[in-house]
Amino acid sequence: MKLYNSMTRKKEEFVPIKEGEVLMYSCGPTVYNFFHLGNARPFIIFDTLRRYFEFKGYDVKFVQNFTDIDDKMIKNAGEQGITVRELADKFIGEYFKDAKGLGIKEATVHPRATENIEQIIEFIKILIDKGYAYESGGDVYFRTLKFKDYGKLSHQPLEDLKLGARIEVGEKKEDPMDFALWKAKKPGEPAWKCPWGEGRPGWHIECSVMANRYLGKTIDIHSGGKDLIFPHHENEIAQSEAANGQPFAHYWLHNGFINVNNEKMSKSLGNFFTIRDIAKKYDYEVIRFFMLSAHYRSPINFSDELMEQSEASLERLYTCLEQLEFLISKADEKEETLGEKAVFEKIYAYRQKFINAMEDDINTADAISVLFEIVREINTETVGDKVFSKKFLEKCRAFLKELGGVLGLLQKEKQDEISPEIKELVEKRSQARKDKNWAEADRIRDELLKMGIELKDTPQGVQIKRTEV
Repeated sequence: MKLYNSMTRKKEEFVPIKEGEVLMYSCGPTVYNFFHLGNARPFIIFDTLRRYFEFKGYDVKFVQNFTDIDDKMIKNAGEQGITVRELADKFIGEYFKDAKGLGIKEATVHPRATENIEQIIEFIKILIDKGYAYESGGDVYFRTLKFKDYGKLSHQPLEDLKLGARIEVGEKKEDPMDFALWKAKKPGEPAWKCPWGEGRPGWHIECSVMANRYLGKTIDIHSGGKDLIFPHHENEIAQSEAANGQPFAHYWLHNGFINVNNEKMSKSLGNFFTIRDIAKKYDYEVIRFFMLSAHYRSPINFSDELMEQSEASLERLYTCLEQLEFLISKADEKEETLGEKAVFEKIYAYRQKFINAMEDDINTADAISVLFEIVREINTETVGDKVFSKKFLEKCRAFLKELGGVLGLLQKEKQDEISPEIKELVEKRSQARKDKNWAEADRIRDELLKMGIELKDTPQGVQIKRTEV
């Protein structure tokens, strides 16, 4: 499997530290509000990578943090008249609701920054003892220039980084390039006791500490959005490697940006959407399908037109599953024929094409195309009045759901059972057709359509499908 490593700026063969195991850390949300469209992309992409590793038989230890203390958290909690902890609890709960809707699996561990204060303090002590950090007026800063490889992830010359650095009011840094590991307490802020007085951790330190605590000093993969490369991930590398004296992560993966109607997403343009907002108009699974329909490193443009295309495409995949479900319900228990086995072998051959797509730097767009090729084969083979064994049909269904599941798609349960009232109307229509009472048959069909039920006459019988009313 090849992955594009932001550190080396090239595709590299993935070789885990320990055979059969993958250690992944992915930056999670700051839980001061519902997460937005831009947040959702890395959550979905790296959940898909995790699913693929599991599909290949790896034991994946996946850590995604919650930043539950920072300036935005303090500001929003104050505006709402609640504690920062109450705000965090609320939006961590809302994160899990949206994540579940999007098919994002829970991480092996979802640590909070505030649950790791003791470890953060100990980590900072190590950096101070090694001369990489210093205390100044209750704050603690990292000596950026002391870490000789600073800038190796973002590939920016140190001179260019220095030009953009500045000292904010109230900061007492030795150098404008230095960044905060610990912030002294301000009036009304949550704070924890430490050797430098009361305060709270900076943003960058928490990820270094939590990756170190739950995965080890060196991990296989660190991931997140492209916007995190500098300064967040650059600072994580500096802290971690200065403290531990060994590489922090072997592979750095970053997804591309999202535009909305070909413009950068921003609150000032009025095109800033949370996933909760979008889910009011489109099903969560449609959002996931949309995110996976382009290569993760490419920019992607969100628009109603593209969402509607995603909706229609996903419906085509589900229509195939529904057709298989219907045929299974009508099939008998006869043995699978040699012809059916040959057909399934032809369909199953697409598995390798799917794997090839995923192993080429998580090419989910091509993997989705393979799903449509499988559907085309299944539809071609099962059309008409052919009679199939239940075993053959169930193998086709299981195969499509298995590969769909790698992408976090096509896992919805079968729709609710059809009510007795609808069944009675379907039977009356069938009788009307037998009696050649076409007017009555059409009347019942139209009545059912108004109830959200579409009837499809097939050689195997009447197929009942739900539609949007």
